[in-house]
Amino acid sequence: MDHAEQGPDRPGVDDPGRGRRIGIDVGSVRIGVASSDPDGILATPVETVPRSKERGPDAPDIRRIADIVEEYEAVEVIVGLPQTLRGERGKAASIATVFAKRLRRKVDPIPVRMADERLTTVTAARALRESGVSARGQRPVIDQAAAVAILQGWLDERSRSVNAGDSGGDVQLPEGGQ
Repeated sequence: MDHAEQGPDRPGVDDPGRGRRIGIDVGSVRIGVASSDPDGILATPVETVPRSKERGPDAPDIRRIADIVEEYEAVEVIVGLPQTLRGERGKAASIATVFAKRLRRKVDPIPVRMADERLTTVTAARALRESGVSARGQRPVIDQAAAVAILQGWLDERSRSVNAGDSGGDVQLPEGGQ
């Protein structure tokens, strides 16, 4: 599936079922990584992986994330697709899309999906600031927090999609999954 021209993926389509998911926030310098519990309810931070200057399939950043996918026995990988509020794409979206294609080749047959990630880094930075983490202290964890936000959004939407499919739409989690 070519994501260069289409919008973000939606949970529920070709859903692999129960299992851990890995969330990825691709930046130009660092990659935030998060994982879910096997029931797909809660996203938690895993680590921040430095971006590699190498761009081949065996680049250190791709290898490390592929190792995480294997270690966590992930059934699906969710990569954030940064877009403007109007749904337009810029350089950051191109970086994420190219990275997702490279990762897809490395972890095949595990699906790699693109998820709308508007404002996740802004939201993550605000949450860290409000929890008392200084701006300097945020740098090492901001990418992980953004990955958590991307993955939690996917999990919440997936839960609504699965519940709607199982119960005719009667059971739905409120926004934010609470």
